Amino acid sequence: MLNRNEIKSSNAINNLKEQLGANVKVSFIKMDLAELASVRKAAAEVLRTVSQIDALICNAAVAQIAKQTFTVDGFESNLGINHYGHFLLVNLLFEQVAQSKGRIVVVASEGYKMGLKTIQFEDMNFDKNYHPNNTYCHSKLAQMMFAYELQDRIKAANKEVKVYVCHPGASKTSLIRKDAPLMTRIAWSIMSSLPIVQSAEKGAYPEVMCATEDGLDQKAYYGPTGSMYFSGPVGACRLEPFVQDKRIMEKLWNISENQTGQKFQLQNKIAE
Repeated sequence: MLNRNEIKSSNAINNLKEQLGANVKVSFIKMDLAELASVRKAAAEVLRTVSQIDALICNAAVAQIAKQTFTVDGFESNLGINHYGHFLLVNLLFEQVAQSKGRIVVVASEGYKMGLKTIQFEDMNFDKNYHPNNTYCHSKLAQMMFAYELQDRIKAANKEVKVYVCHPGASKTSLIRKDAPLMTRIAWSIMSSLPIVQSAEKGAYPEVMCATEDGLDQKAYYGPTGSMYFSGPVGACRLEPFVQDKRIMEKLWNISENQTGQKFQLQNKIAE
């Protein structure tokens, strides 16, 4: 596990050991996606201590932050944590995943289609039009565009890494926190008490499926398939076409490399 909270991580490890036995192989490396230096340090530790990566799940996120805030590196926090942090992490660990012909799973959100429906290149930090929901949705769209562009670049480089995109539906997690607008917290509290919202465990099903199951379509978008994609059996959900706008995906990729200071080394096997 790559997490920022040591106490919660230790508790999670203890819970897993109680459920699965004291010898279960689970460990924790501290990483804060809001700080690129922390991502680099954690990735270096992974490469030093982990011999094989079969699946890398990009699951961390912040959402619905009431007021504009920034990461240590000066990025708007939704974009900095949800997109740039994961972009750098995947970049740094990619070759380790490639060596095992593994998978990368990007956890998106149905929010991707509730915001601007494109990347706001002229003001990535939302200095002029910050909005708790639109800015969050912007960051999740960026994650998805990164994943689908990565698929194309992996194919062009003749690498054997699979990339999948999924979403957890409406799940009872702590994503909506005290820094969300009051009305958002009230609305989510009411929603969470209704049967349309599923458990956090069920919300993890799409991630587990994408990390383990064979025969999946990389160009698909997996998640709960019930009403409004809130809950229900996991399967392919409708993906809006603007997510795979090639011109936007390529521009976002170049900006992400520049902002993180890390270029992907995706070279064709034949050329090597």
